[in-house]
Amino acid sequence: MRYAALLLSLILIAPAPMRSAQRARPKLVVVLVADQMRADYLVRYGTLYEKGLKRLTAEGAWFQNAAYPYMATLTCVGHTTIGTGMLPYHHGIMQNAWYDRASGRNVTCTEDPGTTEISYGSLSGTGDSAHRMLAPSLAETMKKTAKARVVTISLKARSAIGLAGHDADAVIWLDERGAWETSSAYAKEPLAWVASFVRANPIDEDAGKTWDRALPADRYEGADDGPGERGPNGWTTTFPHRLGVAGDRGFYAQWTVSPYADAYLAKFAEGAIDALHLGKGEGTDFLGVSFSTLDLIGHSYGPRSHEIQDELIRLDRTIGRLLDVLDQKVGAGNYVLALSADHGVAEIPDQTTDGGRVLANVVSNTIQAVLKDASYGDGPFVAASTGSDVYLKPGVYDRLQNDAKTLAALRAAMSKLSGVARVLTARDLAPASARTSKDPQIRAAALSYVPGRSGDIFVIPKPNWIMGASVTTHGTANTYDQRVPIVLFGAGIRPGVRQEAAMPADIAPTLAAIAGIRLSPVDGKVLTAALEK
Repeated sequence: MRYAALLLSLILIAPAPMRSAQRARPKLVVVLVADQMRADYLVRYGTLYEKGLKRLTAEGAWFQNAAYPYMATLTCVGHTTIGTGMLPYHHGIMQNAWYDRASGRNVTCTEDPGTTEISYGSLSGTGDSAHRMLAPSLAETMKKTAKARVVTISLKARSAIGLAGHDADAVIWLDERGAWETSSAYAKEPLAWVASFVRANPIDEDAGKTWDRALPADRYEGADDGPGERGPNGWTTTFPHRLGVAGDRGFYAQWTVSPYADAYLAKFAEGAIDALHLGKGEGTDFLGVSFSTLDLIGHSYGPRSHEIQDELIRLDRTIGRLLDVLDQKVGAGNYVLALSADHGVAEIPDQTTDGGRVLANVVSNTIQAVLKDASYGDGPFVAASTGSDVYLKPGVYDRLQNDAKTLAALRAAMSKLSGVARVLTARDLAPASARTSKDPQIRAAALSYVPGRSGDIFVIPKPNWIMGASVTTHGTANTYDQRVPIVLFGAGIRPGVRQEAAMPADIAPTLAAIAGIRLSPVDGKVLTAALEK
């Protein structure tokens, strides 16, 4: 009730977007997210693109200096930022998962005990929703105020839900066991058109296929087996990669790390356009597609790998086919589209001369030693660590923030750890002034800070150092994590390469302005430079 009242009040007081009286509203808003697409991928590998990415960057408004302003460059955070036009301190999503102090356990950004899983297989369990999202999305506002039909699709629940928000006609993602699903937050029972599509297009049809390079090997930069790469799910670090047997759980895991998954999502989107007649109603509908495979490949093979390059080549083709579908079924000029990413990614530390990994157990052991020496007891003192956030046991942080000597000793000890640039605390980030600090690290961390959900201590790694033991990852305020593409295309968009600063939170208000939607007050701004005069 509190959220619903807030949404209604914001909608009622929000100013009407400025738009030309002569410009017709588009029939469909499309948001495409390429999970883990660094901004430099569009330039570094630009000569490899011949279809969708080439068309978007050549015919759209391409903002080449776009970046997230915050530190928590993660999937759930980024999708929610794109979906709402808000930054984490406002929309409330500051990690993919965090330690819930009340229950004493980690919770994911979308898990919702009040909902149940609605499966297009034979699965059951707890569902997911946007109940932890504290701001309305563009899509749900369109549905509530303009009767838009809203569909979002991804391999990941947090991606589809971040774009959809609290209410939609269809929010679809893939269970880790290989079944498509939604939850009772969005449907009372399986949707007939989704069930029909899944039956007619089984993932198992891709079983036994081999993923090999789409172009001759000499078109790819670097080696096919870079230092530190680690083939996932039984795969090697070199091409080709063969998918396993239908029905085997290992096959589904391999399939998600192959370009076949992207092609399927685009086909799924076409199925939604056909089944719901998206773009054919009186108002403006919303379609969100998040391509997850780039992220899954990047975590295993890194941003310089042949696998990433080939995935981008094939994603270029997949997006090209989807654009053709939109032109044919919605009509060129009848839709407006935004392409962006939820975050970038670091180089594999093994491929740098000054990189490495900051391990959670090393951080915890350091905290344990300092507090034990300061007569805080025997511990343990750390309740949990998620990314850069460290959560202390109840009462420990309250004591520590009033103990300047021990806090200084803790900062000093942690800053001596390999790869640690700086240590901040909740007290550094909680004041509103921190979000406008001239200190870039404090400002970025503060924009990600959510009281009650964020940690007590925050570890800022040095450039090229990652948190955790994975091949590579993201989640810092370094430019390779923050910088992502923003390309706007279609109805109401003035093509051209733009050098103005932009952030993904600008996407929602810009699309709202083009579609004539009264959006609640947001952190993003309308990218007027991209709009037709």
